[in-house]
Amino acid sequence: MNESPGATPSQGTAAGRLLVCERGGQWAGALRRELARSGVEVGETRSLAECWDALAASPASFLVVELARAGAEDLLGRMARRERDFPLARVAVVADRSLAHWQWLLREAGAVHFTCWPRQLGVVAELACRHLAGVPAPPQRLTDRIWAGLPWGKELSA
Repeated sequence: MNESPGATPSQGTAAGRLLVCERGGQWAGALRRELARSGVEVGETRSLAECWDALAASPASFLVVELARAGAEDLLGRMARRERDFPLARVAVVADRSLAHWQWLLREAGAVHFTCWPRQLGVVAELACRHLAGVPAPPQRLTDRIWAGLPWGKELSA
């Protein structure tokens, strides 16, 4: 998984990140090209279990999950529980064109977007950026807040 130490709110925080869950890397690569100028980091996971573990660490994340026939039931179950377990998270689903007929079932389960075309990830990128911009920053410790407020604090923490 790609971590970005010292992430800015536009890149994601401990509370929210952009995570792509897929086996191959094609969707993450296409999304990185879409987000090249935004400064948003794209984290990757290779399984739903790994993705949900990352979501537990950053519960307001934006997930882009690849639908696979073998894991469709597991994905639907996790999405059905997402509203209760991670109410601040959002899920977009990407899939092979042969799975396009799953779109409305996944939208009903809570997907904010569904696409089968890697070249049309602009909407997903826009949704992710909008979501991450609205994620509140995690609470800081008192000492971190004090250092951040000092004129030289930012230079020392960099």
